[in-house]
Amino acid sequence: MKAAPSSLPFHMETKPLVMAVARQRLRTPRRPFSRVIKMNGKAKRDVHRDTHQEITDHIIEAIEAGAGQFEMPWHRSGGGMPVNAKTGNLYNGVNVLSLWVAGDRRGYGSDKWATYRQWQDLDAQVRHKEKGSPIVFYKETTRDVVDPVTGNASEEPSYFARTSWVFNADQVEGYTAPDGDTPTRNLVKIIENADSFVANTGADIHNGGERAFYSHSSDHIQMPEKKRFTGTKTSTPTESYYAVLLHELTHWTGHKKRLERDLAKRFGKPAYAMEELVAELGAAFLCAALNVTNAPRPDHAAYVANWLEVLNDDKKAIFTASARARDAVGYLSGVEKYNG
Repeated sequence: MKAAPSSLPFHMETKPLVMAVARQRLRTPRRPFSRVIKMNGKAKRDVHRDTHQEITDHIIEAIEAGAGQFEMPWHRSGGGMPVNAKTGNLYNGVNVLSLWVAGDRRGYGSDKWATYRQWQDLDAQVRHKEKGSPIVFYKETTRDVVDPVTGNASEEPSYFARTSWVFNADQVEGYTAPDGDTPTRNLVKIIENADSFVANTGADIHNGGERAFYSHSSDHIQMPEKKRFTGTKTSTPTESYYAVLLHELTHWTGHKKRLERDLAKRFGKPAYAMEELVAELGAAFLCAALNVTNAPRPDHAAYVANWLEVLNDDKKAIFTASARARDAVGYLSGVEKYNG
């Protein structure tokens, strides 16, 4: 069988980004590199486009203009937000982040959570030795307050924090999630050159469940079924599917067997947020290179904006992430060409 040709339409040069240059770019508008050459005795400006920098600049412009709220591009039974299995109420505040992190670290495929007793009320049982995840809730009480001027006493509401422990639906037995409005028709159109590119990288990709993630421990990519991708207001189901797949593929390049991307030395605790920036920019670069979409989707900007908030709006971070994303795309291009 004839090997599939390389899917990337250009040869990639991967060079680290110098932070001094990044600072200069933040101060002045980005212009494409150009030089003056002579043709037929006349000077002519030869403009060399830097595709990656263009995409990065477009994303920054979208962030500055207000990227909006990021939407999950695939259908999930909980709408992408942790939800209480018994009450149907969405968790809020810091509990959302807490349960997202817990679900991501432990590889849960459901957005349904409940306390031990709530699962029992649903005729389900938490499995032996399963560990709960903490959430915080506030209880209201009253306290007596004395006015220092009049000496009159009055009652005022007071709140104190309590911790509770919840378990994911993947940790229990006897519970069947309602099908609800799970899509049954696949709206994703196959892009052959993108599929060929991904296959030739040799990445281990599993399909199923409701979550998209890359697992460092098992070194595999998990993707929801194609039929779950319903798109967003600004992206088709096809664009959304391949953007998510290429995002996780960029994560895959960071494994110690490949680029051994360690961002903790530079960013410390926010290294996870930085890795997400790298993955989303890598997805934007690959979407353009593989003709999944001709322009950076607003979804990219919304996602990047969320993580820039975690990095305290440090826009310099996006240039470092851009350089690491270039390295990742360059690595994938080389592996794909070798295997293809």
